[in-house]
Amino acid sequence: MPTRRKKPNSRKSPSTQSPAGEERLQKVLARAGLGSRREVESWITEGRLMVNGQLATLGIRVGRDDRIHLDGKPLAKAAGIARNETRVLAYHKPAGEVCTRTDPEGRATVFERLPRIDDGRWIIVGRLDINTSGLLLFTNDGELAHRLMHPSSELQREYSVRVLGEVTQEVLEQLRKGVELEDGPAHFDGLRDLGGEGANHWYQVMLREGRNREIHRMWETQGVRVSRLIRVRYGPMQLPRNLGRGRSRDLEPHELKALMEAVDMAVEPRQSPAPRRAKTSRGATRGRSSGPRPSGAPKSPWKSKTRG
Repeated sequence: MPTRRKKPNSRKSPSTQSPAGEERLQKVLARAGLGSRREVESWITEGRLMVNGQLATLGIRVGRDDRIHLDGKPLAKAAGIARNETRVLAYHKPAGEVCTRTDPEGRATVFERLPRIDDGRWIIVGRLDINTSGLLLFTNDGELAHRLMHPSSELQREYSVRVLGEVTQEVLEQLRKGVELEDGPAHFDGLRDLGGEGANHWYQVMLREGRNREIHRMWETQGVRVSRLIRVRYGPMQLPRNLGRGRSRDLEPHELKALMEAVDMAVEPRQSPAPRRAKTSRGATRGRSSGPRPSGAPKSPWKSKTRG
């Protein structure tokens, strides 16, 4: 009696191999705006993601017919997870807000006044500490957020800094050359004296990384204290002069194009977003605009650069 050939199992198992057309799971979900790559990786390690009925593992790649579930709820087949139109917000963070979605101490967060987003969610690009103000970027594209924050992109951040303490030429040269911090050496790519008198002396600094309170710690190695810190540029994007504290706006098409090209991402054809009413900070008077440049801070002598 002839042996009956078994039918091949039609149920596809997830694989860490790389057939044509497959991409890493975290990249697929990040591109759809469901979370940043780092967030998706944490979902995988926590056992929250499943592919074709099996727990996802780090490094897994998915194709167009794979079924993806998060916390038991279906997301879509990989081919059906639409890429939302890429949006980036510029937000003028005031001092006193924290860079988290929720705060157990009940403090105001940077997410509270962002415009509502229908698909996906806002992903913060880098962070500023509670006492630092200035430019923050948010996007619904996790892949773009990942590239903007990754050290390999080497995007410059530019800050206006007000300091207290005696600053000599030797101090400035040491900060340019480099100082040793507890988490490794650090130096400013650019450091300019912007003037001021007494306790109101301003400097403009540039660096290519965003370690925790790095600028404060660098000045403290020289016995100088930072009394005010404002981020005025991230990569090619300047803090808009007409964007009041606590307000946000979508980047214009040319601004978005410059930002994406700075991290080697293709710019897809898109329409300009509909005008959105600026968000007003807590306690601010509607219609009153607080400009991004503090009183007494001279105009920056540096021009915006896409790359260092």
